[in-house]
Amino acid sequence: MPQDLLIGDIFRNAARAVPDRVAVALGDRTLTFGEIDRAANRIARSLSVTAGDRVVVRSGTNLAVVPLFAALAKLGAVFVPVSPLLTDAEVEEIIAVAQPTLVVREGDIVDTGDDGDVSSPVSECDPHVIFFTSGSTGRPKGVVLSHRANFLRSHPGAQLEPRGAMVCPYPLFHMAAWTIALQQWQARDSVVFVDSTDAATICAAVARHRATRINAVPALWRRILESPGADLSSLRFADTGTSATPIELLEAIERLLPSACVRVFYGSTEAGNVSSLEQGDIHRKPGSVGVPSPSTSVRIAQDGELLVRGPLLFDGYFGEPDQFVDGWFPTGDLADVDDEGYLSIVGRARDVIRTGGETVAPYEVEAVLAHHPAVVDVAVVGLPDTTWGEVVCAVVVGSVTLDELRAHCDGVLASFKHPRRLEVVDEIPRTASTGQVQRRLLVEQLSPR
Repeated sequence: MPQDLLIGDIFRNAARAVPDRVAVALGDRTLTFGEIDRAANRIARSLSVTAGDRVVVRSGTNLAVVPLFAALAKLGAVFVPVSPLLTDAEVEEIIAVAQPTLVVREGDIVDTGDDGDVSSPVSECDPHVIFFTSGSTGRPKGVVLSHRANFLRSHPGAQLEPRGAMVCPYPLFHMAAWTIALQQWQARDSVVFVDSTDAATICAAVARHRATRINAVPALWRRILESPGADLSSLRFADTGTSATPIELLEAIERLLPSACVRVFYGSTEAGNVSSLEQGDIHRKPGSVGVPSPSTSVRIAQDGELLVRGPLLFDGYFGEPDQFVDGWFPTGDLADVDDEGYLSIVGRARDVIRTGGETVAPYEVEAVLAHHPAVVDVAVVGLPDTTWGEVVCAVVVGSVTLDELRAHCDGVLASFKHPRRLEVVDEIPRTASTGQVQRRLLVEQLSPR
């Protein structure tokens, strides 16, 4: 009978094969595969949770979270990471949806006692992680990923080949960070996290570990490009994606890293890696996000929305009705496909803003800004931006400054949801029948021509 694909086995197998090899680094600290596995067993014995229990972990990028992640996988408990950037009210809303058995904060992780292996009856179809996103309404939506989906999203293939260290600038409450880490760990190599996303820190991590790989959103690549003199000569793969990636940026990365393969990836927390654009196609297919990944099928709905199907898909939103249409997941992105099968993302089917790798719901920001005493009417839209992909723009009727609006959001919304741009108008365009904001019209009016 085939063996289940379980995340806990990744740590067991690597600890058995290469116990003294560095698995993860952050600054001056490192953990080997053996150390992670033993610490995971000790943590698992200290936790009063069982298979299926949800554990909310509110932490930034902290090495102590790694063995906790492994411990929960071995127990069959569900890891629910929450950003420390969120306000207490935003976290409480997530907790109300997740209904966790346990909430863990930095400093709460106990690592003492017996480090013999721990296991529980776990199936590959059981939930492994829930990542919460804002969704189009601002209400937190929990993206449920099974052990099988996360295993397949990170599997390196049947034959292990040397990869080298990979620098990961994504924080450990993001899906991208754990997918990248699991890719490295399945290949029995190291992932290097950073405690700051400034260019100097990222470049220093590359140089110190002679990293061969890095994946960063366009905004971080621009910072790196503006930091001359860094030793990035070890890099062989330079990946980007998650937001608009102009050809000018890709060409600049190619000039900076002539020995590296530059690639663009498109995907989401729900769908995993949907498509990729290889370096040989960057100039031939500018603006494209490439062809579908080997295990992914795509099609374009009649309204232009991209639909995805395959084994990398999430299981659904926690506690919500099925979102799939005959087995296909509607991504919310509008797409075109050319005669060679290359995809291009041309718009958004639903109202969400993607800025610097984060998802922001306009309605959520509008609800907060509407309570500012100087705001008569307000709409929030995402405007194209070469650094962030999109920026959150507040369109306001009233007399108010951007600094005043941002201060009004402090303590209520996470900082990445605060408006970065303000436009004061006489009237916000709305539909005559329902009074809904005409967001696409606003974007057209405010975008540079």
